Amino acid sequence: MPRRVREVGVAIVGSVVVPLWIAAPLLLPILAVAALTDSGLVWAIAWAGLGLTALVMTGLALALVFETLTTTVRWIEFRPHGSTQQLVIARFLRSSTVAAADLQRVILVERFKAGQRKSLEVVLHARGGTVKCEAGIQAPMFQVSAEALVDWLTSQLSSARIALEHRTEIDRSFVCPDEWYTQAGLAALWQVPASAVDELVVRHGIRTYQYTPRAAAMFSPDTTTTVFDPAGAHDLAEELRKKRTMNPQADGTQETPHP
Repeated sequence: MPRRVREVGVAIVGSVVVPLWIAAPLLLPILAVAALTDSGLVWAIAWAGLGLTALVMTGLALALVFETLTTTVRWIEFRPHGSTQQLVIARFLRSSTVAAADLQRVILVERFKAGQRKSLEVVLHARGGTVKCEAGIQAPMFQVSAEALVDWLTSQLSSARIALEHRTEIDRSFVCPDEWYTQAGLAALWQVPASAVDELVVRHGIRTYQYTPRAAAMFSPDTTTTVFDPAGAHDLAEELRKKRTMNPQADGTQETPHP
């Protein structure tokens, strides 16, 4: 399917699915009662609810399609090839050009949650304004590591003396306890034996939370499980990754020597 068709299709499907997802828990019981009782009042309420849902779907579809057609950046390209004289910003129906001389800085923004990259965005700051280009999850750029992308952008921008900044943003708003790590999850994230997890948790002050799983709440209310804060776990995972890069023999369970 052509990419433009897919982009519009995603916008339209989203405008249909979201209102139905919100309205279904209210509309389905009303329709069931109306079918069973054959009440004129209940049918009137049901038709009013369906009409309001259809109106919301239409408005949302128009808004999302308009945004896709007018503001969404599909790609940014350096021209001519192998040079940075200008940047072409391609949108859905039109393209615009920014001269390298007008470009002040470029920011690469990575957003993480629970140790997973959730979005990758290139932000261009030029004299005429700011342009944001977010890579789709399936886009080739999203699959590239930040280090490789920073190296490539640096090689492209250095000749034009354009500043490049790499910024990492971590979403620390987690719902307890479903989004927190288990002990096995920490062992996999930190790439350490399960027996080493407790020591690392204590040493680095990772927050913990104890609760009774819903499956055991009725029959075994005394059964508890311990989960661990994803924010601190992700920070430590990055620290251990850097330590392994500098010292491949390090396993994360050894103390860092102090000068």
